[in-house]
Amino acid sequence: MADDVTPLCSVEQFTAGAYGDLVSGYNPATVADYLGEATRKCEDITDRRLAPFTGLTETTRASGIDPDEYGGVQGMPVSIQATLGQSEASALGMTNLVRHTWLRQYPPRYPDLWLQNPTIQVLVIRSYGGIQPMTTAQILDGPDDTGHVWFQLGQFIPVGSRIRVTYPGGYTVAVPGSLKRGCEYIAASIVVRELDPDSTSHDPDQLYDTGVRWLSGYHRDGGCGERAR
Repeated sequence: MADDVTPLCSVEQFTAGAYGDLVSGYNPATVADYLGEATRKCEDITDRRLAPFTGLTETTRASGIDPDEYGGVQGMPVSIQATLGQSEASALGMTNLVRHTWLRQYPPRYPDLWLQNPTIQVLVIRSYGGIQPMTTAQILDGPDDTGHVWFQLGQFIPVGSRIRVTYPGGYTVAVPGSLKRGCEYIAASIVVRELDPDSTSHDPDQLYDTGVRWLSGYHRDGGCGERAR
């Protein structure tokens, strides 16, 4: 296998169905390799990470502040953490601080089957210098089912800072049936194309296109990035 991935369809599931005869001459490790390759292809097609993953690092640039979240609002009761953060920001002449970032990988469907309560690591790299790791107490909420991470009021994240997040995710509770089926079709198309690409009983292109249609609900833009022919 090219990399260590938990396939969206297990070897047992694949061989228990109609494709069991197709791979009857392969050992389980080889079938697992095909399913791993098919899983990565599913992710390529949808432009998403779908299989369980850990240690994914993404970096975004902090920009934009909601008007109702300006740190300079007077008379607002805040926590001791927010008071300290506001004090530090005010000392440097920066009272308007970013409170949001969004992760690229989140469940497009069936969020109840995605990894629950992931532990994330956040590092803020300020534009003028200085690096600060964010603690769990400094995160108000998230990541949620839209990938949104919301920081506590008063955290020192000026506009222009880089926010680097390392986090796990993927369908770890269970794999949605549509993803499993899409992976099966994609894997079958790979096997058939290698065994007998001119087969009249199993058309690899038709198998592939059917798999693409099963994945249509998971594509990042709501459609399907790689259209069926």
